Formats: sequence, C-alpha cells, structure tokens
Amino acid sequence: MKIAIYQFAPLRGNVAGNIGKIEAVLRQYSDIDLWVLPELSTTGYLFENRTELLPQAEQFPGGRTGQWLSKITDQLKTSIVIGVAEKYNAHLFNSAVVFSNGEQIGRYRKIHLFSDEKVLFSAGDEPPPVVEIAGAKVGIMICFDWIYPEISRTLALKGAQLIAHPANLVLPYCPDAMITRSIENRVFTATANRIGSEQLPGGQEMNFIGNSQITDIQGNRLGRLSGSEEAVLVVEIDTEQANNKQITNRNDLFGDRKPHLYFKN
Repeated sequence: MKIAIYQFAPLRGNVAGNIGKIEAVLRQYSDIDLWVLPELSTTGYLFENRTELLPQAEQFPGGRTGQWLSKITDQLKTSIVIGVAEKYNAHLFNSAVVFSNGEQIGRYRKIHLFSDEKVLFSAGDEPPPVVEIAGAKVGIMICFDWIYPEISRTLALKGAQLIAHPANLVLPYCPDAMITRSIENRVFTATANRIGSEQLPGGQEMNFIGNSQITDIQGNRLGRLSGSEEAVLVVEIDTEQANNKQITNRNDLFGDRKPHLYFKN
C-alpha cells in the first residue's frame, strides 16, 4: 500500500482556496493508494465562535467539498482521509471523511475535543470506524485522540492495520506518542499534521508543529517531514505485517490480554 501525507498550512476561512491548493499537489502524483491530510484542512483551525465557523462548515455527503472529493478520487483512482468542519442538523463536528474512487466510504466525528474546540464543536458520540482501502483495513482518529490509548486500541481490536490520523498538533511530544501507539497495537500509523500559525483579532494564536510521520508496527519512523515546510511524504508499506501480533513465541499481544481484570468506569 502506497501512502502519501500532504503537510501544509491551510488558508483560514477559505474553503475554495484550500481545495485548489490540495488538488494542485495531488495531481502531481500517481499510483497513491491513500492520501492522509490534516485536521480541518479545508477551513483552518481558529475561529472566534460558532457563528464565524458556521459558513465554512458543510454537510457530507454532498456540498462543495464532498463533490470535489468524489470527483478527484474518481479521476485519480485513489482514496483520501481529510479533516473537515461538518455541519449536521444543529451541530458542528470536527470530522474526518473518507472518499475512495468517487464514493464516501467513511466518516468520523472527533470524540476528544482539544481546548477551545469545545466552544466550536459538538463531540462525536460514535466509535471510530475502520474502512477498507486497497485491500487494507484503515482506522480513523483525529488529533487529540492520540492521548487516549483506548482509541487506537479500539481500532486495532476492530482489525485496523493502519491508523490514519489527521491532526493539527501543537504539543511537541505528540509525534513521539504515536510511536507508542504503533508499538502497543502493532499497527502502522500515518499522522498528517499541518504547519504555520493562526491568530485571531483578539490576540489568540496557535503555532502548529508539523513533523508529519508514518510509523511501522515496531514504532520505527518510516518517514518524517520537517516542522515548518509544506511537503509530501510518500511511503510504501506491507499492511499484512500488522496482522502478526506475536511479541515472542509465547506472547500474543491480543491473545494475552486480560480484559476482565482491567479497571472499568
């Protein structure tokens, strides 16, 4: 499976501009099975309130971004996991949608909202999904989900061989945590982070750390981008490796679990 991450700085509040920016890059590549793009790729991250964000949010499927994703994945014969602002009834969600060969095949609404995201978005209330792409099982999580090991473990137990992780990371130790998520689940991970900074008129500012990466089932970084440059990372992986959960010839990662002894609350 050939995976590509596009690390870039979205244009705040400019959906059309971001779509154009992304498409120009995607069309430079061929034979990519899966593209993973950052969280909130089409809108940018910082908004003063829901009123400012609402015109940028869209319904899925349908809408400008959904129609574009359907068209571009069909034309390029590829799949895309991308972070978007989703509008559904009276709610706004920080979501990731999955399009493959012209069809929407998945959606995940971020469960664990970070900081002021709680002012803008409703938290998702459905388990993170696993979808099939190019014969591989791909789990979806978003940004701050990284700090909750239950999310990646849930995806791994559902059969995920690769975890696609759109992100807008600001904490410097986040990429290292994804190494642990790979090791403790023996899965590949693809973290697509953004770069740059955003500032609101009132002075609030966020700086994003880049360092998008792909890790293997032993936590090795198969590729990593810088903290400040727009770039594409392409890595080819054998997802079948993630089916082997043997740590030693006497230890199976999942077979040795003792769920009945674990703390429940």
